[in-house]
Amino acid sequence: MKVIGVTRDDDGPQLLERERPSPDPGEALVRTLRVGVDGTDHEVLNGSHGGFPDGTDHMVLGHEAVGVVEEPNGTGLETGQVVAPTVRRKPNGETNEYFRRGEPDMAPDGEYTERGIVGDHGFMAEYFTSPADFLVPVPESVAEYGFLVEPLSITEKANEHAYATREPFDWRPESACVLGNGSLGLLTLWMLEQEYDRTYCVGRRDRPDPTVDIIDDIGSTYVDSRETPVDELPDAHEAMDYIYEATGFAPHAFQTVKALDQNGVGVLLGIPEPWEFEVDGGSLHNEIVLHNKCLIGTVNSHVSHFEDAVETLQELPEWLLDDLVTTVTDPEHVEAAFEDGDDQIKAVVEFDSL
Repeated sequence: MKVIGVTRDDDGPQLLERERPSPDPGEALVRTLRVGVDGTDHEVLNGSHGGFPDGTDHMVLGHEAVGVVEEPNGTGLETGQVVAPTVRRKPNGETNEYFRRGEPDMAPDGEYTERGIVGDHGFMAEYFTSPADFLVPVPESVAEYGFLVEPLSITEKANEHAYATREPFDWRPESACVLGNGSLGLLTLWMLEQEYDRTYCVGRRDRPDPTVDIIDDIGSTYVDSRETPVDELPDAHEAMDYIYEATGFAPHAFQTVKALDQNGVGVLLGIPEPWEFEVDGGSLHNEIVLHNKCLIGTVNSHVSHFEDAVETLQELPEWLLDDLVTTVTDPEHVEAAFEDGDDQIKAVVEFDSL
C-alpha cells in the first residue's frame, strides 16, 4: 500500500510502499480517507520535534486523520463506520496509570508514543490499524472534514482546562484573543466567537490575506503584532479575559500575562525552540499574584475531547470549512500539501472517498 513517510536520510515527505497491516485482537482495520497537515508535521520533517519508531529507517507521517472501518475484527465497530483516531498510544504496547485512567494526554515523556510524531507510525497511509478504544465515531455528513476532529480536540481540551482554573469564583469573561492565525487559530477563533462578546486574533500578515479575510468574516478584530505587540493589547484595544496562544513565539508567554485583564487566564499551546531573552521577572510575578491571573500549558487531548470536537465540527459553517482547506492532493503529489506559502491555510492528503 502507499504511505507518506519521512526517512532518516531525507527531510521531505516521501511516497513509500509498505505492506497492508493486519489488525491484532482488539484492533480494527481502517481505510484512510483524508489526513490533514499541520505545523507539527513540518517540525517532524525538519527534525525539531518527534522521533522515529525504534529500529526503523522511516516513519509514516500524519496524525490528523479520518477513515472508514474496513474490518471491525470483533471490536464492536461496524464495517463502513467513519472514525477519527486519537494520537497517543501505550509505549511498547504496555499500559500505565495514565492510560488506565483514560488520560494519556497527561502522561509525561517516555510514558507514551504519538502516531506520526514520536515513536510510532502515523495515519498517512491507505490503511492503518488501531484499538477500537482510540477510534471516535464521526457522522458521515461531516466525513469529508473529519480530519479536523484532532485539531479541534486540542482546543476542546485547552478551553476545558483554562476554564477549570476559573471555576472557584464567579468568572464572567467578555473578551478573548487568539495568538496565531493558522488553521488551528482560526478554528479556535470561530469557537470563541460563539461564546464571547468581543474576540481578537493576532497575526503577522499584510492585507489582503486569506486568513485576515476569514478573521473579518468570523466577526473578529485582526491585530497585526508588528504594529501592536501582545503586551500592548490593553492600551490599543482592551485587556483580555482569555488568551489562547498558538504561535510557539516564546515572548508571547510573558506578554500574555501583561495583556490579560484582572482574573484572566492564558493557555499556551505553542512549542518554541530554546530562546534566551530578558524579562522583568518581578513585574511578571506581581501581575499574576496581585491581579489573580493564570497561565497554563496544555498538549494533546483524549477521547472525550475528540467526542466534543465531533459535535463542534458539525456546527462549523460550510463557508469556513471551504475557506480553510486550501489544498487537497493525492499521495502521488504530496509535496503540494507541505508547501508553506501565504495562500496555504490547511492542506489535506486524500487517499480515498466514501
